[in-house]
Formats: sequence, C-alpha cells, structure tokens
Amino acid sequence: MEQLKFEYPSAKRRVIRKAHLGVVGSGDMEVLMEPSQTAAAHVSVQTSVNGFSNSWKAVFDRFFSKYDGAVRIHINDAGATPGSVMLRLEQAVEVIEK
Repeated sequence: MEQLKFEYPSAKRRVIRKAHLGVVGSGDMEVLMEPSQTAAAHVSVQTSVNGFSNSWKAVFDRFFSKYDGAVRIHINDAGATPGSVMLRLEQAVEVIEK
C-alpha cells in the first residue's frame, strides 16, 4: 500500500456539494470529493500499486489544469488505469456541479 498526497493551491471555484463514485475492488477505484476548508485543492490517494507517484501527479496536473475547484479528494485505488482515474474525477465534478 502506498499513500500519496498532492496540493493545488490555486483553486478558485467554491464547492458546496459532495460526491462519492465507484467502488474498490477488481481493478477499480473509489473517489470521494468534498468542499475544501481552504482556497486550495487537496488530494489523498491510497493505492495498492506502489511506484506510480509520477503517473498520479500527471493525471491530477491535467485534471486541475481544467478544473479549478477548491476540493478535497480522497481516492481508494485497487489498480485503476489513468484513464479510469480521469473518468471518475470528471464524473465527480458533474455530481458536485448539479
């Protein structure tokens, strides 16, 4: 198990809703997205696959280049691909912006 943390301090958009998508198991992942208490985005990843910190960072860099929400994201991962991670993040944004 590896625990990763990322911060994106330039979040501007205020978030007021929560989202919970996915389930852990069989190569999938769970995303919990909630409002941040600060004007920044905070990401915490718990993954069963060690050694992919750079890949995770690349996904979040791309995600936060498009989305500037002040959110706190918790991810529980069981080996999801970068494409699956981005899809879940985008789905979570759809839920919190409804």
